[in-house]
Amino acid sequence: MTAKRGVGVSLVTLLLAISTAWAGDAGTALKADDLRAEPFRDAKTVGSLASGEKVEILDRQGGWFHVSSAKGRGWVRMLSIRRGDPRKGAGDAAGVFGLASGRAGSGQVVATTGIRGLSEEQLKAAKYNEAELKKVESFATSRAAAQKFAAEGKLVPRTVEYLPSPEMVR
Repeated sequence: MTAKRGVGVSLVTLLLAISTAWAGDAGTALKADDLRAEPFRDAKTVGSLASGEKVEILDRQGGWFHVSSAKGRGWVRMLSIRRGDPRKGAGDAAGVFGLASGRAGSGQVVATTGIRGLSEEQLKAAKYNEAELKKVESFATSRAAAQKFAAEGKLVPRTVEYLPSPEMVR
């Protein structure tokens, strides 16, 4: 297993192994969005949230939060909800620089974009789960199969430059 793949697999295993005890967390809608009957983009719309509306987070499934608001209950995309107080850190550019460096939040936990919504305590409490690791590894594909898939979909390679380090941004 290569180092990059090992880190990716470890990260996914970590995410799968962490408990999702979201019940009772407060949140705020970052933008207007639909409340869905199920955690799927094409699920029936059962209501809507306005930007700034307060919600209670009941559960999490994948990239979705099950929330309760004054307008009812439903599933909403995780990226539409901010857990906790939305004013915390408002106007502070350090959060943007933290994203560029991979370090964000007061705990200085190094993270990737896929960890949004996990607290430092949850990351520290994570336990190794061999069964989940094997499950994740079963989804791996070969380089040849990935290239064939890309060719069939007429995908073309692109070079993406790294973000500059925070020192260079200032």
